[in-house]
Amino acid sequence: MKNIILILSGMLIMMSMPATAQLRISGTVKDKQQKPVSSANITLKTIEGNILTYTSSDVSGRYTLNFPTKKTGTRLEITSLGFAKESIDIIEERQVYDVTLSESSIALPTVKIKNRPTLKVSGDTLNYKVSDFSDKQDRVLGDVLKKMPGIEMAANGKISYNGKPISNFTIDGDNLLDDKYNIATKSIPQGAVDKVQVVQNDQPVKMLRNKTNSDDVAINITIKDEAKLKLMGELSLGAGVPGKFDENASGMMFKKKYKGINYLKANNIGKDPAEDLISHNFSDYMSRLTKSKPDPFLSSGAAGVPDLPQNRYLFNQAALLNTNNLFNLKNDLQLKTNIYYVRDRQLRDYSKTTDITLPTGNIRYTEDQHNVAHPDQLHVQATLNVNKDKFYMKNTFVADYNPSRFQVALNTNGAKLDQQLKQQMLDISNEFDYMNTLKSGNIYTLYSYVNAINRPENLDISPGINEDILNSGLPYQTLTQHVQMPSFFTNNYGTFKNVFGKFTQSLKAGFNFQAQNLSSSLTAMQTNQAENPALSNGTNDLDWNKKGVFAEGTYEYLGEKLKATLNLPLTLQHIAYSDVQYKMDEQLTKLLFNPRLSLKYQTSIENYLLLALNRKTELGDIDDVYRGAILRNYRSLFANNAPISERNISSAALSFNYRKAISMFFFSVQASYTQVNLNTISSSILSSNLQQRIVLPFENNTDVYNLSGSISKYLIPFRTTISGGLNYAYNTSNQIQNNELLPFTTTNSGLKLGIQSKLTALLNLDYKLNYNNYSNKTAVNNGLNNNFNKLNQQLELSATLFNSVYTTLSGEHMLSRQSGQENLSYLFADLKFRYTVAKIHTDFGFNITNLANIKTYSANTQSINSFTSATYNIPGRIALLKATFNY
Repeated sequence: MKNIILILSGMLIMMSMPATAQLRISGTVKDKQQKPVSSANITLKTIEGNILTYTSSDVSGRYTLNFPTKKTGTRLEITSLGFAKESIDIIEERQVYDVTLSESSIALPTVKIKNRPTLKVSGDTLNYKVSDFSDKQDRVLGDVLKKMPGIEMAANGKISYNGKPISNFTIDGDNLLDDKYNIATKSIPQGAVDKVQVVQNDQPVKMLRNKTNSDDVAINITIKDEAKLKLMGELSLGAGVPGKFDENASGMMFKKKYKGINYLKANNIGKDPAEDLISHNFSDYMSRLTKSKPDPFLSSGAAGVPDLPQNRYLFNQAALLNTNNLFNLKNDLQLKTNIYYVRDRQLRDYSKTTDITLPTGNIRYTEDQHNVAHPDQLHVQATLNVNKDKFYMKNTFVADYNPSRFQVALNTNGAKLDQQLKQQMLDISNEFDYMNTLKSGNIYTLYSYVNAINRPENLDISPGINEDILNSGLPYQTLTQHVQMPSFFTNNYGTFKNVFGKFTQSLKAGFNFQAQNLSSSLTAMQTNQAENPALSNGTNDLDWNKKGVFAEGTYEYLGEKLKATLNLPLTLQHIAYSDVQYKMDEQLTKLLFNPRLSLKYQTSIENYLLLALNRKTELGDIDDVYRGAILRNYRSLFANNAPISERNISSAALSFNYRKAISMFFFSVQASYTQVNLNTISSSILSSNLQQRIVLPFENNTDVYNLSGSISKYLIPFRTTISGGLNYAYNTSNQIQNNELLPFTTTNSGLKLGIQSKLTALLNLDYKLNYNNYSNKTAVNNGLNNNFNKLNQQLELSATLFNSVYTTLSGEHMLSRQSGQENLSYLFADLKFRYTVAKIHTDFGFNITNLANIKTYSANTQSINSFTSATYNIPGRIALLKATFNY
């Protein structure tokens, strides 16, 4: 806070000074070990102590000061958290001032205990020394991250710190991977990483630091000096039974001018390489763009995937080529390319029974399905970025092509069907963001996002089905549903930001535009090979345009303890849509006011309260208004008979984050309430072989309550990290089925526990427990009340048998209980051996998964008034020999 006051005071003094010739001094800031000190505050003062100008050192410790005055009678003052202050008198003839800082104590001192982990706090940054939490069993960064107190890794690799998902992941300050950081956590050797830094209040744009509020949390990893000097990677070959392979070739380098992670993976042991490519913050990114990607319309009616780790259920044959390269060029220009291609073939066999309880009588669906999927992906991305203290530019071009094919053999309610589904998505976008600083110190922004996307879809089902509803009641050969919806979207705006003491004002104005055309047809091929419409209302040719003009004022207060942000966005939205065949030509103009308020109060140097209030109105999209029926899958026929949906959302959220880094204790609790008022409701007509859905214009209200908390503590005497969490969610809503209104309430409560312990110098333990209870109630159907419980326990013991021989025995127990049903219980076990030959930098491994040779897995799920029991074929026991050469 003192730094902010100094900066603002300096700005006021500079603004009042007459214009003279610019003078310049420069230099570097280093510590006693001659390592650069970044973000050090360099302030030029008069002898009386008045501030003339200021700056901060960059990642290399360099700084430059320009100022309109004589040098004599001035003094240079250098400060940085954790170092003693240095002062240097300015000499007329001297242009360069290099400074060496000496370490000093800070408000939160480093915790140093012999042979124990160390945490170091520096401002908003918490530093974990990787070597303090790792051991010989750990191979990659992700193995160590999950052991660090306060940090949690979900099953899909998503990282959270003290209950909050991270917003950014950088390597030595460079954003190589965007939010696809699974690539790093699964491939970077843990021995190459020096520190994991958790940065609170993260602001990646340098020119916005100390000028705007941020509650984001980021992780930066620092690479060891010796690891920066060479190319790293591995070559591995694995072969096993029955007929299994697992291969990998990777190379990575982390120099100052170049960073890259490039690899080729291929396997058929159930490891989906596309898991490396998960964008953990994609939904937040789309929300900031005020849009969402259109979802596929069609599916093959698959039951989804079982609630198992992917390698336990997936039959695959997959390969991934992934290249990620970043170049730091001259003049702070950064070029980054991220290109990957996934080629995959997946098999899935399952049987499923669904029972739906209705006042008009119960309905049952049965399915036996053999599914062959080819979900291929090609992604090309190029980014140019300049990130300076007073200038910022970023341009990102992205192209995605995802051709997917599904062949499905299906037996449903005694009828045999063959399905062929093809989807080809082409998605191209460009995002441009430009910021600059005026002489007054004010900041302006120019932003533009352009996106074009299309996904032609085609579903063939044979023989013909549901003749009583389709094809005028006559037998026919094949049913074909075709859908495509080319879409164009652009969002453009400019902002102007100025600072008044502790207050910042940002004014934004812009426009957005969306154009879509939904074209669909449902046709039946007759026994004589003629092709006719299957329904009189089985086509769509819907044009949709949405235009918006918006203005927004954002007001921020950056106090020492209190930080506040008030957003006042106003949007004039105009929507027009038409479909000639249904004599539909509609328009809607709406003025939307969606205010947001967030307050952050720093109760102490490490702990804070956060309050967020939000009120917004959302208008529906083209999916709400199409009139022609679309067969979403073999038994789901959807249409609409309602105006554009209008969703009014009011929400309030309160959270408290507590951290005591000196004792490695972390705690957070969050509570929220959301009320949603909707002017439409979904109505379904269910029969024994078809589900028809239509959207109707009736009011529908939903209330959602959430409460959650997490805790993490490192027990120094026991070399153990313990963690836990609680969550509770309650919501009410309505739906219409077979012309009956079904009000319902749903509750979900959960508990999770974790223990990571170094039992001895040679033995480690990792235990996780997750328990969830689900309940659904409705006032109709004789007060139907469904309860469902799930328990998942995982235990892993890792031991060093000899100097270079390591073994891991792991087990996973799953138990589910459903009222009125038999309990389902499974115990999976795996065994791994690894022998390291240091002289040739090679590991030899032998792994056995699914020791019990379990080949079928059953799972129960429930919704408001339905119960589903599914049985999946899964791979049995797999044994694999693998050699990995590390360089």
